[in-house]
Amino acid sequence: MAAPSHGSAGSPGTSGPGPCGGREGQRLRGGPGEGLGLRGGPGEGQRLHGGPSAAAAPQGRPPASALGLPGPGAPPARHEAAAMEPRRRVLLLGEGNFSFAAALCGAAGTRVVATCYESAEEAAGRRGAAGCTRRLRESGAEVLFSVDCTKLADYFSPEKREFDCIYFNFPHCGRKAGVVKNRELLARFFRSSAEVLAEAGEIHVALCSGQGGTPADRPRREWHNSWQIVAVAAGAGFILSNVHPFKAETIPGYECTGYRSQDKSFSVEGALNYIFTRSTPLLRFKPMSCEIELESRKVSFQVPQVLTDKINRGFLEVNSNHPVRTIKEKLTAELSQAFPLQSIDNCLPLLHQGHLNSVCHSNVFWIVLSPEETLSTEEMPDGLANAVFFSHVDFCRDTDKNGCVDVQEGCHISKQYYLRPSLLPYAQAVIQRGAFLPGTLHVLSGPIFRKCLIAPSSMPVFHEMVFVCAVNRGTENSYIQTLVNNITTSIHSLHQTVSGLKLNVSLQEATSFETTELNDFAAFELQLSKIQYLVCVKIDASGSCEKGSCVGVIRTAQPESSDLVLVFASLHLDLLAMLICGISDWRMLWTSDTRFLHQFPRGELRLFKSFSLYPPSYVHDVSFWVPDGEEFDEIAFHTIARRVSGETVISIQLIDSYQQSETGRKSLCYRLTYQSCDKALSRQEVAEMQLLFRKEISQCLRVTLR
Repeated sequence: MAAPSHGSAGSPGTSGPGPCGGREGQRLRGGPGEGLGLRGGPGEGQRLHGGPSAAAAPQGRPPASALGLPGPGAPPARHEAAAMEPRRRVLLLGEGNFSFAAALCGAAGTRVVATCYESAEEAAGRRGAAGCTRRLRESGAEVLFSVDCTKLADYFSPEKREFDCIYFNFPHCGRKAGVVKNRELLARFFRSSAEVLAEAGEIHVALCSGQGGTPADRPRREWHNSWQIVAVAAGAGFILSNVHPFKAETIPGYECTGYRSQDKSFSVEGALNYIFTRSTPLLRFKPMSCEIELESRKVSFQVPQVLTDKINRGFLEVNSNHPVRTIKEKLTAELSQAFPLQSIDNCLPLLHQGHLNSVCHSNVFWIVLSPEETLSTEEMPDGLANAVFFSHVDFCRDTDKNGCVDVQEGCHISKQYYLRPSLLPYAQAVIQRGAFLPGTLHVLSGPIFRKCLIAPSSMPVFHEMVFVCAVNRGTENSYIQTLVNNITTSIHSLHQTVSGLKLNVSLQEATSFETTELNDFAAFELQLSKIQYLVCVKIDASGSCEKGSCVGVIRTAQPESSDLVLVFASLHLDLLAMLICGISDWRMLWTSDTRFLHQFPRGELRLFKSFSLYPPSYVHDVSFWVPDGEEFDEIAFHTIARRVSGETVISIQLIDSYQQSETGRKSLCYRLTYQSCDKALSRQEVAEMQLLFRKEISQCLRVTLR
């Protein structure tokens, strides 16, 4: 069964009111980032504004910059560019007396289409409507009557759609319609708007105080008593990108009207303007094949589905602006000032072969190879001996009778190949080469792959940076301190360019931590080999006794018959990027939405601002019997949840455990919370995911559903 959680969504009702309009009312503001601007604010939504501040506007007109157009103070070049650009098309729905549209129509570079649900005769009876419609037509605006906001495609031919902005001010079904009917109205409106809105367009919806059901509402209504606007919009593929106060007094000549479908005003105190933009589609993991050269053979394998959107992203490549690469390059540059440094640039193999000693097999992505042909290394094209080629396939190979891929969760693997869970073995291989120079800091970096439990900072793939150096015995401690000091200096300099808050970087002995205090990164590193020190980072807060988040580990090794000590340092670049840029959810680092990278132009690090505000969450429970005599693999359970949900499950909690005294059978009940950080996620989509999840755990983990 499903239950809405804090901020979760209820699906709109199937029976709704007839076509409805809205009660007119909206604020026009001249201040930056607010009012009628065709944008979502700095770093949020689509930035179509013309200048950083509002310019004075002629009386009765909104400031030009509030409409995304150049103000009078803009440089001449920008005026020329604006003159050559096509006029922005703005659609207003549910107008009452057209006073809002009249205030908007004078903005330069904007083509206004103002509509009303009522007929021309009915609208003419509203106070001031005749004068406003006359002014609209004189300004070149188009005025339409009897327009149903839930069937917009019926009123605009394909060549007249593609509106840059759609306004719906104070929508309401009329008279004393309840929240359910108004949710239905919004749902139909958003679906209709999706057919006539430009790809980079925005939808502005103004609601009275408390109606939206978001944390921005003051006061905030109970969820079931709100219009649940963000969840309703998600059903049509929209995300909330900005929200700001609505102040009617800033609109010259504006008069709200339509109280209970009458020519009466209503209170707009505390009202909010919600700005929605299109979401990128939800992930649908498509099977992917990877071809590599391994042991003088050309072989291929099917990439685990949970990794198909992550394994070939190229975040560390030269032309990347991703913050993970920026941090890696800054660290390398800083350390090269203090140490002789050599980067290992050759392509590191994706696969490991052999047995894992102390590492839990459940944490590893096992791979079954599919040999295609034997090919000597000499026959490979120049420079491609370690190359990796990816391609999507339209079928799943190596499946059992239930459709589960052999390398899926809970299956036994006879061939010991697995995606690299660490770069440490490659660092150890560097030491054995003849070119290895004591005193030189050798640097390796790349993505690594680990199955893990679902948590905000636990990721199945991340970028690791490994440093290895050989120093004289007895000097290793001072060398480690110098290395960490330089890493600390680099992190501080990176963070100071982003935020005024200070990051506290500390080197702590591993023995000072209990195993339960370690994050997934440190806990796995502890499985690989003994750790001497942890590199921890936390935001400096007075009076805080927290040890911080572990972003790196340092270990040493002493080769036999040698006076040298090997120092290994591993850094979690993704966690560093999250801490430095204020990113609370690791999934945002891997989003396909271009609005993420647009916040880091030319690789500049900035404080991240979410373009998806107050995303709805949904809760589902699942209970089942565990197979007799088997230990339940919780990591496999979480990995299946990642795969079937496209990484939209943010939490899995064990809420009940029961064992039959007569048979010894064990039953478990888990609660899954679904929420997307960057995409629209509807209740219906989650319900389908949950059904698929139940099917997959039954087949792959052989549990018996209850």
